[in-house]
Amino acid sequence: MNLIVAVDKNWAIGYQNKLLVSIPDDMKFFRQTTTGKVVVMGRKTLESFPNQAPLKNRTNIVVTKDISYKGNGAIVVHDMDELHAELSKYASEDIYVIGGESIYRQLLDECDTAHVTYIDYAYDADTYFPKLDEKPEWQIAEESEEQTYFDLEYVFRKYVKKQA
Repeated sequence: MNLIVAVDKNWAIGYQNKLLVSIPDDMKFFRQTTTGKVVVMGRKTLESFPNQAPLKNRTNIVVTKDISYKGNGAIVVHDMDELHAELSKYASEDIYVIGGESIYRQLLDECDTAHVTYIDYAYDADTYFPKLDEKPEWQIAEESEEQTYFDLEYVFRKYVKKQA
């Protein structure tokens, strides 16, 4: 299973249920990487999308404790057991965890690849991603050249979990 995330230099991922910044090349990478795949998210992540609509050309799975939640066309599950039953229908390499914070934390140990857009800037934030650089089981397998978007510098990193 994979995850995909954009983080700032403090590993922050959002503020008031919004992304910290929208970088066109990061959005393009996200779209290219996840199109045709399965994306797993929490309710607040789905609700942060335009019209609270699931992402096009992907199988959208939303995890929420709200049993009356409809999900606007996404597959809705209510706990990790239900999620795992649903995910068992798909190839692990086709599954991407896309947020938010609690979903990332709950599924991080089940992922073996993390696509991280690392932005060299500290934003005001209220949600964070676990710092993979501080986790010995994760290592950087690939890193792009430094990119810039106006005055922001960022890199695309691919982390992989070390084989035990």
